[in-house]
Amino acid sequence: MTTRGSRYWSSGSLPLIAPDLLGDIIATASDVAIVISDVGKILSVLINPAHASYGRLDHWEGRDIRDVLTVESVPKLESRLGAISGGEFVGRPIELNHSDSYTWEFPVRYSFHSIGPDGALLMLGRDLRPIAEMQQQLVKAQMALERDYEAKREFDTRYRVLMEATRDAMVFVNIASGRIADLNAAAALQIGGSRDDLLGAAFAQEFEGRKRGEFLENLTSAAIADSDQPIDLTARRSRKKLLVTPSVFRAAGERLLLCRIETADGTEGVSDQLAENLGSLFQDGADGMVFTDRSGIILSANESFLNLADVAHLSNAKGKSLSDYLARGAVDLKVLTDNASRSGQMRLYATKLSGEYGAQVSVEISATYLNDRASPCFAFVMRDASRVDALRRPGMTANAEGMKSVMELVGSASLKDIVAETTDVVEKMCIETAVELTRNNRVAAAEMLGLSRQSLYVKLRKYGLVNKDSS
Repeated sequence: MTTRGSRYWSSGSLPLIAPDLLGDIIATASDVAIVISDVGKILSVLINPAHASYGRLDHWEGRDIRDVLTVESVPKLESRLGAISGGEFVGRPIELNHSDSYTWEFPVRYSFHSIGPDGALLMLGRDLRPIAEMQQQLVKAQMALERDYEAKREFDTRYRVLMEATRDAMVFVNIASGRIADLNAAAALQIGGSRDDLLGAAFAQEFEGRKRGEFLENLTSAAIADSDQPIDLTARRSRKKLLVTPSVFRAAGERLLLCRIETADGTEGVSDQLAENLGSLFQDGADGMVFTDRSGIILSANESFLNLADVAHLSNAKGKSLSDYLARGAVDLKVLTDNASRSGQMRLYATKLSGEYGAQVSVEISATYLNDRASPCFAFVMRDASRVDALRRPGMTANAEGMKSVMELVGSASLKDIVAETTDVVEKMCIETAVELTRNNRVAAAEMLGLSRQSLYVKLRKYGLVNKDSS
């Protein structure tokens, strides 16, 4: 090395390097190096000896670099060459995909460097195939995770459907913590709570006279012994005598108990049979049956109700208020629900049911308030009374004494006085009927008659009905 070269090196500049040594340095510092002219003609190609996978690319020399690039890479190269010829400094590398006779492709990240006054460029490239392969592996791993996640969701859905569809009461208990890991609705009903309340609760505390450690030890011993003999227990909440049959297994490194719960008195089969019979009665019964929530929104209805109300499908009625199908709307519904809430049930309330197309049918409704559950509801049974109304004589519903007094006025009073007397008789009959239907609920009776509460009390005093109790 010359003295001048030493000065360059010590002053921070690059030393003078022989051309053959420079070629080796460039080839070793990059994976592939290409020297191109200002028009894109390949002048020289250098391959890193450590990357034998490229093979020999000497046949590229003398060709246009665009001929060894894929279609989508040519515009990127043109853009970079234009920027360099315009004197713009561009330091950021670009990624180009090479193709050779369409037999293979490989991506390379190139940086561009001017190396002469004639516009020649040195392209130093880094092979991106390892990165591309890693990306492919990541994509495949992600797809595998997605497939595993979907499979897990499918199995979880099957498990949930099976747990809720089975009539057997099942409880999963974590042996290490002694707490309920999962249970179905049948098990929650036997224990006497809701599923949400029981999840995570200590299993031993749900039974009388049981300590956690001793209780879990007894369950585990019974499960390991592979005995069919159940353990007698008494539920703390429901007070039921229960038989628990445990089995032990391991999942994800944790030991769990699967406890099958049965009633000790053998009433479970009877209860199932009764539920089946009630379900058949609901579906095939002659009377219309409707279940609503506490505000009167229809939860379910049977086919007979749909026929009475001219409803094409249950989905058309579900979610609507029952008052939409009653002749007096919210007044009828309030009378039914208030009386049922107060006394548990209301019998034979006469009104009319309005169908989807305006037709009205006379019905007799009984209402029952089902309050012994987490979500109280009302049950309504409706019987078609139109035939009974047709058989009734026109004067059967009138007050005989009142009508007789009106008839006696003919000939002894003017028509105006007779009409006034008739109005009083009809008004008294309507007030008496409303008070009887509402079981002496004056507020509900006033709403039914469209009167204010004060006006109703005035008329009650007028006709001597203030102290009258409904039957």
